[in-house]
Amino acid sequence: MQDAGHGQVASSARRMANIVQFENVGLRYGSGQETLSDVSFVLSRGAFYFLTGASGAGKTSLLRLLYLSQRPTRGSIRLFGEDAVTLPRARLPGFRRRIGVVFQDFRLVPHLSAFDNIALPLRVSGVPERDVAAPVREMLGWVGLSDKVDARPPTLSGGEQQRVAIARALGPRPPLVFADEPTGNLDTATGAAIMDLLFARRAAIGATLVIITHDRHLAQRCDRVVTLADGRIV
Repeated sequence: MQDAGHGQVASSARRMANIVQFENVGLRYGSGQETLSDVSFVLSRGAFYFLTGASGAGKTSLLRLLYLSQRPTRGSIRLFGEDAVTLPRARLPGFRRRIGVVFQDFRLVPHLSAFDNIALPLRVSGVPERDVAAPVREMLGWVGLSDKVDARPPTLSGGEQQRVAIARALGPRPPLVFADEPTGNLDTATGAAIMDLLFARRAAIGATLVIITHDRHLAQRCDRVVTLADGRIV
């Protein structure tokens, strides 16, 4: 029989191995029906997941909960071993800096150069200016945009903007990365190249990577597929 002390150690080890844990999470906007209902899952450190489902299944709402722009109506969410539901607002920025998000619509700052867009999260997190240039130029090279240092987003193609968005999200080496439909607006060849970049960077920094998509063909290289339908894990 397992003794109590050993059981507590094993339980603690499992919690440490899980970077995200949802238990019976529900989300309701206003007085309408729940958008998400009884959602429970865990994401392990260093693993690679696909979150998939048809349009309207609740993927965007779940993503908002994951990167802490929305709090659930009910249930428990733990991130990095801490209760994210009751997390004081003052601590939210620090938590968010540990999460990289590649948005479907890129969300680049149009008046900033590619260099300054990628540098933005480093500067916000307090990295001294003298230590910003080297990692930013490294990321520009990694995504194949060394010749676009001074280019502003409106002058870049969709694929190039997506590469800048990936470099911005992954440059600070976050332990948790979400990519929302990263190939949705791209042609097949560019989309495949973008996926290769995400896979390579995830392996290099040991991050937990979650790809949010409705395209199940992209799921062949992942550790687990999480499927949403009508606001529930199926």
